[in-house]
Amino acid sequence: MKKNSKNKKIKLNRLISKLLVAGMSLFLLLSSGIYVNAEDEIPYDTYNYNYWEYIVKTPAAYVPDGIVTAQDLELTSFSTPQDLCVSDDGDVYVADTGNNRIVVMNQSMTEVVRIIESFDNNGKEDTFNGPYGVCLSENNQLYVADSNNARVVVLTPEGDFVKVIDNPQSDILDDGFAFVPLKVTVDYADRVYVISKGAFEGILQFENTGDFTGYFGTIDVKITPWEKFWRRFASKEERSNQQLYIPTEFTGIDVDDDGFIYASNIDSEGKQAVRRLNQQGKDVIQKGENGNVGGDIWWSQYGDYGGASEITDVVYRGKGIYSLLDRKRGRIFTYDKEGNLLYIFGGLGFQKGTFLTPVAIEAIGDEILVLDAGRNSILKFKETNYGNLINDAVGLRYDGDETQAIDKWQEVLRLDENNELANNGIGKAYLTAGNNEEAMKYFKMGMNRKYYSIAFKRYRNNILAQNMSAIMTVVIILIAVLIVFNKYWAKKKGKKKQEGLL
Repeated sequence: MKKNSKNKKIKLNRLISKLLVAGMSLFLLLSSGIYVNAEDEIPYDTYNYNYWEYIVKTPAAYVPDGIVTAQDLELTSFSTPQDLCVSDDGDVYVADTGNNRIVVMNQSMTEVVRIIESFDNNGKEDTFNGPYGVCLSENNQLYVADSNNARVVVLTPEGDFVKVIDNPQSDILDDGFAFVPLKVTVDYADRVYVISKGAFEGILQFENTGDFTGYFGTIDVKITPWEKFWRRFASKEERSNQQLYIPTEFTGIDVDDDGFIYASNIDSEGKQAVRRLNQQGKDVIQKGENGNVGGDIWWSQYGDYGGASEITDVVYRGKGIYSLLDRKRGRIFTYDKEGNLLYIFGGLGFQKGTFLTPVAIEAIGDEILVLDAGRNSILKFKETNYGNLINDAVGLRYDGDETQAIDKWQEVLRLDENNELANNGIGKAYLTAGNNEEAMKYFKMGMNRKYYSIAFKRYRNNILAQNMSAIMTVVIILIAVLIVFNKYWAKKKGKKKQEGLL
């Protein structure tokens, strides 16, 4: 009996031990699972570049906030959608290219407002054929780049026909030029800007009447002396076939509050993949310290994702802030008016919040929307506290309220202590306020030589101005002493000369 009792006790202890181990294992598994899920919320790297152009990890400025599909709206699936835009009242318009329709959703993208598949064109039913681009003008008119029909269709937001822009005529157009509109935007004067397939010479510009006025924003290409020499002896056919001297085709387009046109393009060198064009078509974009507004600074030449960033679209978000969409690696790069890189996020993959084929980017309120033609869906991203602080601080500087931005930048430094952008932001605020000594300190931490020099010169001049009377007094005394000394020395020298003569 004792032996059986002892065996039962041993078995019970073993059972308890197993249960404890199992419980601990389950706890660790659940803990691990929670950790992994938390990490899965940000399935991409978030980083920036420092003064030395090294990659530095940063907190996430934006995180995934859901995905919208046509099925969610009880519609047939999107088919290779290529563009989207947002109206002033928050409605979202999607160019559902493969389905030859424009889908309009409410701001939360939970309900369909309307679907535009056809319209009455002067008494005849008309339809789209591969609508590739879409935008809304300030006058609240809908512009659709109806690519395969070689035209831009202008409608009311409800889908009523207004006019058609097609068949541009001009001596500057090559013989056999085919008008295939891909992207479109409209400025405050209802001038229409169209990216047309194969139009390497620039963006096509139309008046509000629909008349073609010429190319806009042509990218100048530098030719080396050797290339010029080669072209002098090349045949006409060889020159026409040589693509080296033809500018890169534009890929995306948007307009800011002042009527400047933001246009993205593919840059093989990765230095400048966006331009800010004034009314004359001149690029007036500002660049940051490293002169780069083209995406990633460093990349590998090899592999599936090798090469420079391929910027496929641009969105102006207000307060001088704009974002670029990179289809090469699925990154979103955001800059301020001065060309400073604010933050980077996004990536390619099959995880929640990553892209397959990102084609267009938009902003609605505090959210960023990315249209993914591979997923046939819209991915939403919401700003974090870190992203909100940066956006607000940059906006305050844009509005001229830099001193109010100091607290925002200080909070950014609390989250990201080596953030050079924040140090420079604080430095600029102190510089504006006239506190040059403090400005110098922050510019030094922000590795900003240009503004440090400005602050130092102002600090030096202030020191001189504050002590000018004392400095002048010392100078006058020194001059007086010098005069007395010279007279004394001359008198002494003259006396010695007389004694020598005697």
